[in-house]
Amino acid sequence: MPNIIEITDFTAPELDVYARLTENQLVNRADPSNGLFIAESPNVIDRALDAGCVPVSLLLERKHIEGQAAGIIRRCGDLPVYTAPLPVLTQLTGFPLTRGVLCAMRRPALPDAEAICRGARRVAVLENIMNPTNLGAIFRSAAALNMDAVLLTPACCDALYRRCVRVSMGTVFQVPWTYLDEGWPTPGLDRLRAWGFQTAAMALTDRSISIRDPRLLEAERLAIVLGTEGDGLAEETIARCDYTVKIPMSHGVDSLNVAAASAVAFWVLGNT
Repeated sequence: MPNIIEITDFTAPELDVYARLTENQLVNRADPSNGLFIAESPNVIDRALDAGCVPVSLLLERKHIEGQAAGIIRRCGDLPVYTAPLPVLTQLTGFPLTRGVLCAMRRPALPDAEAICRGARRVAVLENIMNPTNLGAIFRSAAALNMDAVLLTPACCDALYRRCVRVSMGTVFQVPWTYLDEGWPTPGLDRLRAWGFQTAAMALTDRSISIRDPRLLEAERLAIVLGTEGDGLAEETIARCDYTVKIPMSHGVDSLNVAAASAVAFWVLGNT
């Protein structure tokens, strides 16, 4: 039976996870086994549950109890379901809820990088992507356009930030991903080569080759490396990759937003 709890006290500690804890506090780096993240909207929550993420509680607009959140409530068993009208929820959280449903979940343990690359043909490597919106959009493109895994350098933002998860439409739970914690670009690039990948740095230089170069299209295993917003890839990363790759453009445009560039790169190189 669902455990429906009407919100009457905004200061209740059970609501801290939704209203008062920062993203960094949710991560709980001092005790990662008790880290949490927030999934927002029914579709995203369903995808997180499908991936095996463990729910802790739900916060939702009252009208969704018998509506679009009914299936999620059934899947969550007797967990606390905090509810109120939308204006109350917005006042509590400080932001409008997408589709009026939030779910606090345990952070899953991340897999080993070598394990998720085993058997993969195309992987995306993201260097220092700091914007959760961009990261979420890249994950969505990776899922849609045949990337087998996503690898993040340690300075990337958290792929389980609420905004990243929401923008990705829950695809962060569908594409295997983890961090390259051993160091970047060394020994990260060396490890990718040891696993059989050629590496393609997406960057505009004098020696950049077209994204449609046959060597890229014919590569058995390829790691597509994209850099941070603004500065792009570090010079050392570009120098150590097997190829430097550009997307041919017109009208004097020399670059795309990293999320847009990722979609083009994944479409061309993931459909070979």
